[in-house]
Amino acid sequence: MAPFEKSMEMMPFKQRKCLATRRDEVCSIRSKFPNKLPVIVERYIQEKTLPLLDKTKFLVPFELTLGQFLCLLRSKISLESTEALFLLVAEKSMSCMSSSMGEVYSLYRDTDGFLYITYASQEMFGAPQPAASLPC
Repeated sequence: MAPFEKSMEMMPFKQRKCLATRRDEVCSIRSKFPNKLPVIVERYIQEKTLPLLDKTKFLVPFELTLGQFLCLLRSKISLESTEALFLLVAEKSMSCMSSSMGEVYSLYRDTDGFLYITYASQEMFGAPQPAASLPC
């Protein structure tokens, strides 16, 4: 892959396409696939251990649970059973894994119509604190 293409891949989806283009894409997707939800899945920007997915756009059935979607992502990333994978919905919330994607979509979809999900390992939720120095 050329260096320019790789840097474009690292750029968040919202920065790669303008709002009007994203809205048009969602309209096109929803008209062709009325029973599916348009979802964008991206790696957390500071994530270092998990690999990038080969694609960022997913069409997901309404009735699929977030937990089932997590399993699908784990298999796409080829994670070992001991490796952690966390999902952050709309850059602000960890949703209940038993919630359907339809419920999550209705609560957290972006103004452009996509549902944005960020994946990361545990470090996403806070860096380890330096050890406090003991008084002499």
